[in-house]
Amino acid sequence: MILNRKETKSIRSAFGKILEKLGHSNQNIVVLDADLACSTQTQIFAKSFPERFFDCGIAEQDMIATAAGLAAAGKIPFAASFAMFATGRTYDQIRNSVCYPEFNVKIIGTHGGVTVGEDGASHQALEDVALMRGLPNMTVIVPADCRECEQVIEFAASTYGPMYIRIPRTNVCDIFDENYKFQTGKAVVVEEGSDATVITNGETLAEVIEACRTLKNEGYSIRIVHAPVVKPFDSETVIDSAKKAGLVITVENHSVIGGLGSAVCEVLSEYYPSKVKRIGVYDKFGQSGKAGLLLDNYGLSAAKLAVSIKEEIENYKKD
Repeated sequence: MILNRKETKSIRSAFGKILEKLGHSNQNIVVLDADLACSTQTQIFAKSFPERFFDCGIAEQDMIATAAGLAAAGKIPFAASFAMFATGRTYDQIRNSVCYPEFNVKIIGTHGGVTVGEDGASHQALEDVALMRGLPNMTVIVPADCRECEQVIEFAASTYGPMYIRIPRTNVCDIFDENYKFQTGKAVVVEEGSDATVITNGETLAEVIEACRTLKNEGYSIRIVHAPVVKPFDSETVIDSAKKAGLVITVENHSVIGGLGSAVCEVLSEYYPSKVKRIGVYDKFGQSGKAGLLLDNYGLSAAKLAVSIKEEIENYKKD
């Protein structure tokens, strides 16, 4: 594991570059965008393969419907837009034109969570994972760094079926080294521990690791689990974690309703009832501000997480 918070990279750029690379070896890959090719970085693919790139304009519903048609013709469409528009504005098209017929469409939602920043509540998707994981036939993945994102896109291109992949606007630090291998439906135990288990994914993984390092210096032992695949969910690792450390804490840059925290609660309530504390956005809309300040405001920064996790562990010990 690597964690150097001083060096960060654009995960959107990593997405655009791997997509362009795959385009050379797979002629069936086509890319669609909704007038946001610069923001989503699909422009990288567009420059190399203009005949296989379709800018649908500010018409995300048309983009998804077109992607479904291309998939029906044997293509592998990657349709990208801000997560808010790629899932919320297009829900009906995704449900009835992609998931119901089980077409091979890959939906990339960039700019997920409060870290969209100054664009504010209208652009900050806090419900997208909940929307997508509720759909039959849909796979939902939230990668944490550039290396994992690249492997997720490779997996998506080579695996049939509807998929939703969520990546942030912010740059991210490297977390996984060259030995890392993404596995669908498999969570990653980043660090072992016995006082509590913290389950997270996406850009908050780096925040959790830093927070738990701080707490380790104070004598706490915390198991960190990265769950990039929210659906199909790795129930086995979650149950095993609850058995090893009775307190489970989830952290996500998303509403606490319907996302990763809900997935964990669903598993544990049915198979191994345990205490679960969900940390995320508590039934609120986002707001405009710097990404780092917003993470801190919603309790998702490393500093705030260290306080919250410590408090939960101490309360759990009293119980």
